[in-house]
Amino acid sequence: MKTVRLEFTGHDGSTLAARLDLPAGKPAAYALFAHCFTCSKDIPAARRIAQRLASLGIAVLRFDFTGLGHSSGEFANTSFTSNIEDLLLAANYLREKYQAPQLLIGHSLGGAAVLAAAERIPEAKAIVSIGAPADPQHVAHNFGQQIESIQTDGQAEVQLGGRSFTIKQQFLDDISKVTLEEQVASLKKALLVLHAPLDETVELDNAARIFQMAKHPKSFITLDDADNLLTRAKDAEYASELIAAWVQRYIKVNLLPKSMNAPEGVVRISEAEPTSFIQDISAAGHHLIADEPESYGGDFLGPTPYQLISAGLGACTSMTIRMYARRKNIPLEHVQVDISHNKIHAEDCDICDQAEGKVDQFERKITLTGEISHEDRQRLLAIADRCPVHKSLEGEINIVTDLT
Repeated sequence: MKTVRLEFTGHDGSTLAARLDLPAGKPAAYALFAHCFTCSKDIPAARRIAQRLASLGIAVLRFDFTGLGHSSGEFANTSFTSNIEDLLLAANYLREKYQAPQLLIGHSLGGAAVLAAAERIPEAKAIVSIGAPADPQHVAHNFGQQIESIQTDGQAEVQLGGRSFTIKQQFLDDISKVTLEEQVASLKKALLVLHAPLDETVELDNAARIFQMAKHPKSFITLDDADNLLTRAKDAEYASELIAAWVQRYIKVNLLPKSMNAPEGVVRISEAEPTSFIQDISAAGHHLIADEPESYGGDFLGPTPYQLISAGLGACTSMTIRMYARRKNIPLEHVQVDISHNKIHAEDCDICDQAEGKVDQFERKITLTGEISHEDRQRLLAIADRCPVHKSLEGEINIVTDLT
């Protein structure tokens, strides 16, 4: 996968910063992601969801609303309506430069903005709201006692997520005029509502109201004990997997090209496209990508072939150590294996049979964590050399090639 930094013009002429997460090869579709109130496009949840969809073949544009993240402009002068305008401009940017978004995803207040804007993005087939309020006015409860100051003085400094933001009366006036009932009822697009029952920022009854307002096709899935921002990695991953599974019912995507459905016992490598070095790898239903660094003419969207060999050696080493520790009841808490690969001169290798030229050298550094005795550490270190991949690399290898 590759991420491209982009810019486009917002509702007031400000420059909005964006990232486009691209899949390997030609995208099957495009999606647009709207972040939560006072957040940015780069919060972990947004990144994880975008990357998961990119692995599915869907390119995702995530951007910072005016005055937030890396976008220019004054946040104090924005409103819910201006967020919708920025969202529509982002959709138009995709429409003009790439392809109009078929999938819209909104997080918290960004979810409300997506629901409000969806009818004006006719190409969109599917909508996802994550922890979204059923009424934009709900966000005002975050301002607490400062609401009185805003109403009295026209503006006030409000602490949100440990940061200070200026909220003006115009923001309160704007959200008081907005209702989502009509827009949600007339969506005519598939809707997935994701919400956590223990969400303290946007209570669960908001999801119930959105779901009730919408017409079929619609789905609701609980995010269990997640918080509104999906702060924990496992919660963001869970939401990502749910969205990836659901969206395939409404947008045509291919997890793997048909040519990648390798038979059992076969690792199949298929060129992604003739103009690049990207290789699709299929192994027992799992999908990987190999590539070369940009310095070698590649896009570096995946590990290099030698890095994949290093990964095999490292993974096998770690598994072998863990199996031995379990069998011998050694209190091993964690294993980490670092592998580096280099070409060295044969004369610098004391144990190599080759006398001239260069030989491959894999340097392996093993970190063992836990209350382990010195004797047990030495036993674990010795067992690492009995890793099957290690023995294969040091042993005699026979490669048989047939042209099919």
